[in-house]
This record gives sequence, C-alpha cells and structure tokens, in this order.
Amino acid sequence: MKKILFVILMLAPMSIFAQKFAHFNMASILPEMNEYKTAMADLQKLTTQYQEELKRLQTEYQTKAEEYQKLAGDANTAQAILQSKAQDLQKMEESIQSFYQASQEDLQKQNTEKMEPVQAKVVAAMKKIGETGGYVYIVDLSTGAIPFVNEALSTDITAQLKTELGIK
Repeated sequence: MKKILFVILMLAPMSIFAQKFAHFNMASILPEMNEYKTAMADLQKLTTQYQEELKRLQTEYQTKAEEYQKLAGDANTAQAILQSKAQDLQKMEESIQSFYQASQEDLQKQNTEKMEPVQAKVVAAMKKIGETGGYVYIVDLSTGAIPFVNEALSTDITAQLKTELGIK
C-alpha cells in the first residue's frame, strides 16, 4: 500500500507538468479579419456623419452668436430682441451638447454591437483549438490583465487562430 501511495505521489507532479498552456494576441488577429475591417469601416462612417453634423451645428451657432454680438453692439436694438436671441443661443448650445453626448453614446453602443460577433468568432476558434490541442488554459496577451506568461513554456496559437479564422 505504501508503494502505491509513493508511486501516486511521484507521478502527481509529472501530471502537473504535462498540462499544456497556450497564448495568443487578439490585437494582432483582429485587424486582419474581414469582419473587423467591415465593422471598423461602418464605425468610421458613422463617426464621420456625427462629426459633420456637429460641425454644421457649431457653424450655425457661431453665425447666430455673431449676429447677436452685432445686435448687442447697436444701441437701438430692443431689449426683448436681445433676450430672445440670447435664449436662442442658450438653447442651441444645450442642443449641441446634447447631440454630442448622444452621438458618443451611440458610437459606443454601435462599437459594442459590431465587435461582439467578431470577438465571439475568435473565441469560438480559440475554444476549438483548445479542445483539439488539449490545452488547459489559453490566454490573450493583448488584454494586459495577465501579470506574467512564460512564453517559452506556453504555445503561441496566434497563427493557428488565424488559420482557423481563414486569415492568410
């Protein structure tokens, strides 16, 4: 009985060393994926639309602000007109700020919606490689959340992932 226990205790550390670990770099994979390129192009297009509208609103605001300055400089301008113009400028300023905030929120939402399927595809490929390769852990080095990975003792599966995803 003691011999069996001794053999088990001697083999246990060997089974620990037999575990396989792998790593990859998502940041080097994503830019090469067609889905990622399409998502980024869509996001850039949306960003450009928002920027153009914001620029148009700011130009309109600037024009009205200059008009207000001219009226304010004229001693013959009625106080009610100045107040009305000042209120219009205030409303425009609030509208511009509201538009900017809404556009940023929408861009963030669109980014999440467009990137989730792309990342899910990479994760599915990673799981497939992990299962077929018998890896215990696979770590994405691009997250920066891992304090240390000894790359000499871990297999880099980035190339395998690219092949699995159809990236040449």
